Amino acid sequence: MRRPAARLAALALACALPSSAMSAGEIWVTNEKDDTVSVIDAATLEVTRTIPVGKRPRGIIFSKDYSRVYICASDSDTVQVLDAATGEILHDLPSGEDPEQFALHPDDRHLYIANEDDALATVVDVETRQVVAQIDVGIEPEGMAVSHDGRYAIVTSETTNMAHWIDTSAQSIVANTLVDSRPRHAEFTADDSQLWVSSEIGGTVTVFNTADKSEVGKVRFEMPGVHPDKIQPVGFKFSPDGKTAFVALGPANHVAAVNTETLEVEEYILVGRRVWHLAFSADGTQLFSTNGVSGDVTVIDVASREPLKSIKVGRFPWGAATRP
Repeated sequence: MRRPAARLAALALACALPSSAMSAGEIWVTNEKDDTVSVIDAATLEVTRTIPVGKRPRGIIFSKDYSRVYICASDSDTVQVLDAATGEILHDLPSGEDPEQFALHPDDRHLYIANEDDALATVVDVETRQVVAQIDVGIEPEGMAVSHDGRYAIVTSETTNMAHWIDTSAQSIVANTLVDSRPRHAEFTADDSQLWVSSEIGGTVTVFNTADKSEVGKVRFEMPGVHPDKIQPVGFKFSPDGKTAFVALGPANHVAAVNTETLEVEEYILVGRRVWHLAFSADGTQLFSTNGVSGDVTVIDVASREPLKSIKVGRFPWGAATRP
């Protein structure tokens, strides 16, 4: 961990930066208990809008041109589509029951949705607003990812402890790979050569070779003074240069910085209570963590890996997405 002097230096540097040097764009955060979305200005680090949405919002992503935002309103059993400029709800999509997380295909048209209560993945055409496929997966699906080339969609099932590989051209499962207990999130590396899957109760992140779907490594976490049961990896993001994976560790109240080549943890960064998910600022210089229990968002300076500010949002913030 960094010494207090280094932390103070990082804070002083951040305070000295003019507003033009700060990251631009917005961070949109879903608040589970308030049924709202908080919009944070990434330059001023202040909440500028609070938008009412459906019940228990969780996953959140933007369309390719950032004009629309999709929100999993889990307890409303729908995906809501909002106008990103006005915050107006445009319409709902037929998501299936209890949508948790989702991913948008690179074609900007097909939305892959995990339906936790039904053990299904639902595929929706966002233009026609029709369900084009429903795919049986394992029990309690939550995590969802689509490869950058659009070839695969991945669903993680919490109870079955698997990552399910869906061929998007056939809309069918072509492989199932075991992971540790309670997988929550999945991401492909930028070149699609690897798939990473976090396991909340297992306390690990498993890395797969996309070509043959074999396991190539595992990230493990150990923090002095923190009981292993509290180290629960959930959401994670790769840095823009691909060299670091930042992993939210749940009730451990830290974000881990993992070297993507060695799979070793380089640092643990203290954030708020019960960290869920992460989003980078548009320029990649800052990382924002949603802290469910403390009801805030921690802003992390990526270069120094130091927390800069805590921003109060709604109750139980969960998902996060960036709008340039």
